Amino acid sequence: MTLYGKKPYGSKLYPALLLSLMLFGGMPAAQAATGAEGASAAAVDTTVSLNSAGVEELQTLKGIGPKTAASIVAWRDREGPFESVDQLLAVKGIGEMTLSRIRDRLSL
Repeated sequence: MTLYGKKPYGSKLYPALLLSLMLFGGMPAAQAATGAEGASAAAVDTTVSLNSAGVEELQTLKGIGPKTAASIVAWRDREGPFESVDQLLAVKGIGEMTLSRIRDRLSL
């Protein structure tokens, strides 16, 4: 407080800046948000082709682990290319919930 009863300019900004520096190790908040998480955020925005993706690429999908990814590749090798994203439901380990979670990241 000053003599006039008003807070000096920037008094609200300083605590936020200090907190940002403490939480993100010296990086401004905007830079920190794109720093360490930037690579994973980029992966989330890309689509995965069901007909060409390997096990590692399929594992970038939320809820798809190594076993399910291998099942998808095995199904594709046995049955041929996917004609529809909905055909994933025929793969052991893929249910309605998983498909709804990853549908927007899939392409043929």
